[in-house]
Amino acid sequence: MKITYNAPVVLTFALLCAAIMVVDVRYLPGITDAFFTIYPDLNFTNPFSFFRLSTHVIGHASWGHLVNNFTFILLLGPMLEEKYGSFNLFVMILFTAITTGILNVTVFETGLMGASGVVFMFILLSSFTNFRAGHIPLTFIVVVGLFLGNEIMSAMGEDNISQFAHIAGGICGAFFGYIFAKPRLNKTASIRPNTTIVNR
Repeated sequence: MKITYNAPVVLTFALLCAAIMVVDVRYLPGITDAFFTIYPDLNFTNPFSFFRLSTHVIGHASWGHLVNNFTFILLLGPMLEEKYGSFNLFVMILFTAITTGILNVTVFETGLMGASGVVFMFILLSSFTNFRAGHIPLTFIVVVGLFLGNEIMSAMGEDNISQFAHIAGGICGAFFGYIFAKPRLNKTASIRPNTTIVNR
């Protein structure tokens, strides 16, 4: 038996977040606030402000915060990375990070850190796995219903969690799921119902 680095993007992301947490707690307190948190007062003259638009998904407020996020990321990520490829998944994570960062800066007056947006992107993206032409999986409907319902209810409370980032991440996941599923759906729809397909 040999241990394999089976999901390089997901595992590297997890290890990087854990490493930043260790550095912040043990060696350089405040590094997360300085480089891995996005703030509403984006300074266009400061290059680190643009850097934080994507790196805010690496910073976490506590070990509990990090473990909660990466329980889902490490559960769903390897499957998604195998299905969509490492490069595509990296682009999805980066796009989700920048999108949630920009929207948070332009719409809200609060800071943002953590990979929750990526978590919800993964959740919605994984629900597209069984999409077929003319069919909508019940699991997708249930996930979307629970996801939106929970976020709307949570938004009514004061819990220091950005439901907006969750919803934005979920929308990104649904968008990517549709984009990657579209060619497959079109191909399936173009096959005549009575056509017999033989794999050689």
